[in-house]
Amino acid sequence: MERKGFSHSGTNGSTVIPEAEEKPRKEKGKNELEDRGQWTNKVEFVLSVAGEIIGLGNVWRFPYLCYKNGGGAFFIPYLIFLFACGIPVFLLETALGQYTSQGGVTAWRKICPIFEGIGYASQVIESYLNIYYIVILAWALFYLFNSFAAVLPWATCDNTWNSDHCVDFLNNSSWENGSQPVNSTSSVIEFWERRALGITDGIHNLGTVRWELALCLLLAWIICYFCIWKGVKSTGKVVYFTATFPYLMLIVLLIRGVTLPGATEGIMFYLKPDISRLGDPQVWMDAGTQIFFSYAICQGCLTALGSYNKYHNNCYRDCFMLCFLNSATSFVAGFAIFSVLGFMAQEQGVPISDVAESGPGLAFIAYPRAVTMMPVPQLWSCLFFLMLIFLGLDSQV
Repeated sequence: MERKGFSHSGTNGSTVIPEAEEKPRKEKGKNELEDRGQWTNKVEFVLSVAGEIIGLGNVWRFPYLCYKNGGGAFFIPYLIFLFACGIPVFLLETALGQYTSQGGVTAWRKICPIFEGIGYASQVIESYLNIYYIVILAWALFYLFNSFAAVLPWATCDNTWNSDHCVDFLNNSSWENGSQPVNSTSSVIEFWERRALGITDGIHNLGTVRWELALCLLLAWIICYFCIWKGVKSTGKVVYFTATFPYLMLIVLLIRGVTLPGATEGIMFYLKPDISRLGDPQVWMDAGTQIFFSYAICQGCLTALGSYNKYHNNCYRDCFMLCFLNSATSFVAGFAIFSVLGFMAQEQGVPISDVAESGPGLAFIAYPRAVTMMPVPQLWSCLFFLMLIFLGLDSQV
C-alpha cells in the first residue's frame, strides 16, 4: 500500500512525482514567468531584436568596408560568413534564451553550469560596448542641438574656436580646383576637434571638462533609463518608435541622396567589383568581424531578448527574417551614404576616395560637411543625427 504524498518508482524505474507535488511546481514556474514578464506580442520581439542588431555599424561601417574591400566583390565573403556563422549562431543564441526563459548568464547555468563563464564573458563584452556606444550618442545629441542654429556652426570659420588656418570651403575658390592652402584645416574638422571634443596638444595636457558633452552624456543615460525602467513592458513599447523611425529617416535621406548631382558616381564607387581583392585575407577578416559585430553575436543580448518569448514561438522563422532585414539595411544604407559622398566629391572637385570615411569620421566630419552644401542644411542635419541617435539608442537599450 502506497503512502499518499510520497514519490514511488514506476514500472520503468523512473521516479513518479505525485500530482500533489507537481502542481505547486508548475504554479511556481508560471509565477516566475509572470514576474519576469513576456513580450505582449511577436511584433515587440521582432522590433526589439531589430533595434538591437541594426545600429551604427550598418550605416557608417558596412558601406565603407564594401568600398574598401572590392565593392560588390565584398558580398562574396560577407554572404559566406552570414550563412556559415551569422545565421546559425544568431538562431542558437535566441533559441537558448527562449528555451530556458533565462538571461545571458543564468541560461548557461541552467543548460550546463560549467559553461557559465561564457555568460559572464559576454556581459563583460556588452559592458565595454555600452561604455563607448553611449559616448557616440552624446556626440550625436551635441551635433543635433547645434543643427538648430540659423547657420550651421561647422559651415564657417567665423567662430571663436576657429584657428587662423581655418578654411571655409564653401566660400573659398581654392577648393573648387582641388587645391588647398598649406597647413589649412576645414571648418568641419575644426568644429569636431576644437569645439566638440576640445582636443589638446598631448596627453600631458588633459584640458578642462567639456560640460556640454557631459550634459549630453547625462541626457543619453537618462533616456536609456526611461526606456528600460519597467523592463520588457516599457522596452516593448518604446521600440515601436525607436526601431521604425530610423527607417523613415533612412528612406528620406536615400531619396534626397540619389537625387543629388554626382550621386551616380558615388553609388558606382560603392558597388564597383574588384575580384582581385578576394585574395587579400584582410577582406575576409573584415567580412567576418562585420557579421559578428552587426549581428550582436556572443554578447548575450540575443539570449536575453529571446528569453521573453513564449516557449512555442517560431524563433527559426523570426531569426531568418531578422538576419535578412539586418543585411538589407546595411546594403541600402550604402546607397544613402555614398550618393551623398559622390555629391560632395563633385562639388569639391576631388576624387570620392578623398571624402570616403568610416566610423566617427563619416558621421561627424564627412556627412556634416555634405549637408552644408544642400539647400536647407539644418533640416538634413537634424534628420541625419536623429537617425544616428535612434540607431544607437536601440542598440544601447
